[in-house]
Amino acid sequence: MSSIYDTIIIGAGIAGASSAYFLKQKGQKVLVLDKQGIATGGSGAAGAFVSPKIGKGGPLQSLTNEAFVFAKDFYLEHFPRCYHQSGVVRIPKDEADAKKFAEYEPHNENSYSRWDVEMLKAHRIKVPFESFFFDEAGACDAPETCRALLEDIDVQICAIAKISYRDGLWVCVPTQESGNEGSSLYQAKSIVLATGYENTLFDVRYMGVKGTWGTRGDFRSQLPMKVSMHQSMSVSANINGIIRLGATHEKGVMEPKPCEAEQALSLREKASSMVDTSDMELVETFCGMRAGSKDYFPLVGKVIDVPTMLESCPAIVRGAKPELKYIDNLYICNGLGGRGFVFGPLMGKMLTDLVVDQKEPDPRVDSDRLFLKWCRKSPELDDIR
Repeated sequence: MSSIYDTIIIGAGIAGASSAYFLKQKGQKVLVLDKQGIATGGSGAAGAFVSPKIGKGGPLQSLTNEAFVFAKDFYLEHFPRCYHQSGVVRIPKDEADAKKFAEYEPHNENSYSRWDVEMLKAHRIKVPFESFFFDEAGACDAPETCRALLEDIDVQICAIAKISYRDGLWVCVPTQESGNEGSSLYQAKSIVLATGYENTLFDVRYMGVKGTWGTRGDFRSQLPMKVSMHQSMSVSANINGIIRLGATHEKGVMEPKPCEAEQALSLREKASSMVDTSDMELVETFCGMRAGSKDYFPLVGKVIDVPTMLESCPAIVRGAKPELKYIDNLYICNGLGGRGFVFGPLMGKMLTDLVVDQKEPDPRVDSDRLFLKWCRKSPELDDIR
């Protein structure tokens, strides 16, 4: 029988790694379990840009930009080797999008400047649209960042067959495929689900987590790109001879598939409209499924006991609003979407404040927000509605 932990986190992507880091800073004994290893899914395939969101304002933009400030300060202070503050140029997609940038400008909440075509040319960017340059933005090395966050934290490669709660402790039972079924049970006072698009251990259907497949290509190049950029895709600055292209957003992919060099090479072709890609040589292709929520806000909070709620108050599917019942000491940090490395640190801190100090998360990310609507609207509950 393994030792007892304060918290076990299931999932070693940026959500799980950030949560583990902040919990450890609070003095907790933490174990992270992942069936494949650190940053082997969507987090490892991310372009991992850390930049503000542009647009016409609103709650999601405000939250994203608050998270951006928190993240870039956090990375610069604690993990400067993982964060390359190259600045990020945000480029209009086309003529119509260029006109929208004028409407976006009043809502730019972070340090920026306007780059005209001549300034873009001076930085080897060949697009005909005036753009925004966010000087404090940059990009993370995705796998390296997750590994750095998990330094000195116990991480086990292990798939979980089932989780049960007894005598005030959660017990995680590994699958037979993990090679240690029955010989090693992992126990903790609390569990955090950071499982990405896969959510089979508990009923969290109400959170509506969906996967978006992404591919990134790392290319060797001599192109002296000092800034990163994003148009309809991302192109990183040249860091130690490597330029990262991607990642893609493929919503029709339901299950993970093998990484394909062709997909990364298509990104090189697409990037050729922005920069000179003639000497770019594909070094490695990364792919994985990123998890997002229905409303694009992250999910941080306790986990509602769905079967108990539906059984004890069947009228909930017709609009009743009973007091919510939660599963003891079960939490979630998930759904960070395509901005995982922006949201990760702030969501990890919010999760930690909830687990350790019982401080409720920001209402914008509280996972409870989706439950009552799901009860009223989900086709999955038509038979009892």
